[in-house]
Amino acid sequence: MKTSDLFIKLLENEGVKYIFGIPGEENLDFLNSLKNSKIKLILTRHEQGAGFMAATYGRLTGNPGVCLSTLGPGATNLVTPAAYALLGGMPMVMITGQKPIKKSKQGKFQVVDIVNMMRPLTKYTHRIVDGNNLPSVVREAFRTAEQERPGAVHIELPEDIASEEVDFRFFDIHPIQRPIADNKAIEQASEIIKKSKLPLLLIGAGANREITSGSLLKFIEKTGIYFFNTQMGKGVIDERHPLFLGTAALSADDFVHCAIEKADLIINVGHDVVEKPPFFMEEGKTKVIHINFFPAEVDDVYFPQSEIVGDIATSINKLTDMLSKQSHWDFSFYGRVKKEVDLHLTKYFEDNRFPVLPQRIVKGVRDTMPADGIVTLDNGIYKIWFARNYQTYQPNTLLLDNALAAMGAGLPSAIAAKIVYPNKKVLAVCGDGGFMMNSQELETAVRLKLNLVVIILNDGSYGMIELAQERLGSENFGLTFGNPDFVKYAESYGAYGHRITTTEHLNAKLDECLNTNGVHVIDIPVDYSLNYTILHKEIKEKTCTL
Repeated sequence: MKTSDLFIKLLENEGVKYIFGIPGEENLDFLNSLKNSKIKLILTRHEQGAGFMAATYGRLTGNPGVCLSTLGPGATNLVTPAAYALLGGMPMVMITGQKPIKKSKQGKFQVVDIVNMMRPLTKYTHRIVDGNNLPSVVREAFRTAEQERPGAVHIELPEDIASEEVDFRFFDIHPIQRPIADNKAIEQASEIIKKSKLPLLLIGAGANREITSGSLLKFIEKTGIYFFNTQMGKGVIDERHPLFLGTAALSADDFVHCAIEKADLIINVGHDVVEKPPFFMEEGKTKVIHINFFPAEVDDVYFPQSEIVGDIATSINKLTDMLSKQSHWDFSFYGRVKKEVDLHLTKYFEDNRFPVLPQRIVKGVRDTMPADGIVTLDNGIYKIWFARNYQTYQPNTLLLDNALAAMGAGLPSAIAAKIVYPNKKVLAVCGDGGFMMNSQELETAVRLKLNLVVIILNDGSYGMIELAQERLGSENFGLTFGNPDFVKYAESYGAYGHRITTTEHLNAKLDECLNTNGVHVIDIPVDYSLNYTILHKEIKEKTCTL
């Protein structure tokens, strides 16, 4: 059989269901082989959109998402998704084409060294120079993509190699065995926790595993230790839990930091320095126990004094067995902080001014989305509001990126989420800037006949940078732009366009769109005028003497 036929058979053996991407002349053999496969090609309008979809598929399923591009510009368009998956811990396999490597009549036309370009952005990158080596390369790529910490891998298939005749064979797939932490390290950590006066639990992205979620809940219930999470750790534990203090959407000076600053020990489960820090460590102050699949990467603001390295769920289970509530623990301060945080976060939920405050939009989305509904966030200032104010009930129901923090991922991520979970409600939240970076994928969603809602928070500027300028005392400059008529724009793709004109109608419109078939785009004029006051001035004026 041809190498390209073998490649498809190997992908089927790995359990691949979808390939997201745009084919090109150099991978036509691959495309022809794919025609006869049960694997479905999801044709996208841009390779970046395909990469974001594949990464999100990996994030939601734990199995590597697969994306496809041709050589040159097609492959370079996968650079941002590669970094997105690598930093975000999402398993993804990228397949790119290339000119014939043995004999070519086109010289260097469109030729870029993609393998070396991908090297710093992936866990593994490889060019196929002999089709008979493909089985081992594919197995190693998928194994590496899935292995902790998950991330992106890359395989380049040159045009002439794809058409060569090869023998059929494949490697058996064995489940990845995660190493178990040293018992001595767990015992040492348990003693540190017992001796602490005011411990606090931090839940990060690495804890977002089904078994780990259950283990952490048992730990919390048995010890009574309060917890908070990072942005990418939202939903690991139901945030309606009475011991949940909030999300560290900022690195410092938020209300939840009253508790963080008071704690003498933070038990950090699944957070590492790739994600923006939820707090800053200082010499001689709060101690940290690092619990993760891999050792801590020491940083100026993160240098844990104790580590438990190995499978997180197993480590937490063993730690739970060794611990119980300590008589000298007094969590009354945390209880007062929780009341203050809850009061602060709901302060503007019923404010019906127009344009709409972001907090009011968060409330509208939470009111209308079911517990298992999935919200995907693009990157912008609204991400902070959703991270702080959106109460998340289940894992992977608020998808955001706080590692690469790339704009343009919100809509493609929502498309992937709907493909994985066709019976769940899926809603993408985008700023007008981020939406326009991959807005062409509306056509993909319409063509696939997805039932999907996209809300665009429309302020005609890059709001996150405006806030940064305001915080520095600078005059806003270079950040405003014009937008198309988003209602007509949506309709031009065959989607349904809507515009909010009064805040009182927000919930009704969201509910209508979520329960009506088709792709719906809702243009919501947003008022960010209180961003600086609430996120900086008001918080800095707080007192932590509760």
